[in-house]
Amino acid sequence: MSKPALRNDMNDNYDYLIFIGRFEPFHNGHRFVVEQALSKANKVIILIGSANSPRTIKNPFNYQERVSMIRQCFNNSQRILFAPIDDDLYNDYKWLKNIQNAVAHLVKDQTSKIGVIGHHKDGSSYYLSLFVQWDFVALPNFHQLSATPMRHAYFERQVIDEHLPVSSAMFLSQFLHSEAFVRLQKEYQHILSYQKTWQSAPYPPVFVTADALVVQSGHILLIERGGEYGCGLWALAGGFLDKNETLLACAIRELYEETGLILDKTALKASQTFDAPDRSVRGRTVTTVFHFELTGTVLPDVQGRDDAARAFWLPLNQLDGTKMFEDHESIIKKMLAL
Repeated sequence: MSKPALRNDMNDNYDYLIFIGRFEPFHNGHRFVVEQALSKANKVIILIGSANSPRTIKNPFNYQERVSMIRQCFNNSQRILFAPIDDDLYNDYKWLKNIQNAVAHLVKDQTSKIGVIGHHKDGSSYYLSLFVQWDFVALPNFHQLSATPMRHAYFERQVIDEHLPVSSAMFLSQFLHSEAFVRLQKEYQHILSYQKTWQSAPYPPVFVTADALVVQSGHILLIERGGEYGCGLWALAGGFLDKNETLLACAIRELYEETGLILDKTALKASQTFDAPDRSVRGRTVTTVFHFELTGTVLPDVQGRDDAARAFWLPLNQLDGTKMFEDHESIIKKMLAL
């Protein structure tokens, strides 16, 4: 998508400026944007993304922890409003609707002058071009700061980056002693070890997987992951493609190995490929998901096997993004139009 046009008059005052990000963690680059926004607007709306994510090495801090980091950084925090934004990786329209609803909830006066503030960091900033109803206030990337290397140093060497506000540094220092940090650091080391196994490849590999989305009577079949990566999170049954099998055969095999459920191709309703480049922190992984629709008045017995700690049927209304592995919640919502 093309970049939004910059405003010619950057000195205009706004009623509200919107700043969207994940803030994992909130660093001095983020603080620079908020300070600029406070100088140009009466109030600043900070929309915090991945608010429905479980704790992972990509999203280690929950919504309230990130709000607290930001609030404690500013003496005039009463001028800063917050709202959580859930992930909808494969549905830009739903994500946009969530943004619009959050802003509408905070801004009651329809005549208010509203803008979006930020900078185009990389391809992940494409969303800045989607808000045609609001001005875009472009800023430079403050010292080229990025939260990703900060998280890597934190989990790999327990280093708290020097480019963090005091509030963020204090929080990260305390978080070092939590059970959550110990678990995430262990997972990070597991991922590093996993990635070292293919470091000598002539080019970064692309992994191919298949998953089974099985639905019956308003319930979806999930597993609870064992092992060190995503341990305890809910996921679709699935795994890596063997060299001598089709994707469909892979999904059916993995489903049986992880849940004990035997299916044939007649239950297949649809399939779709999901290839978001950053959908897995382990490496570039492309998956094809096969949607099976079962009939009957009794849910089949299932049992966690292989690398699944357990298998279970979950009512669709109990789907919880804070417990879901990688992008599986977004996949389920996309394929079932939830």
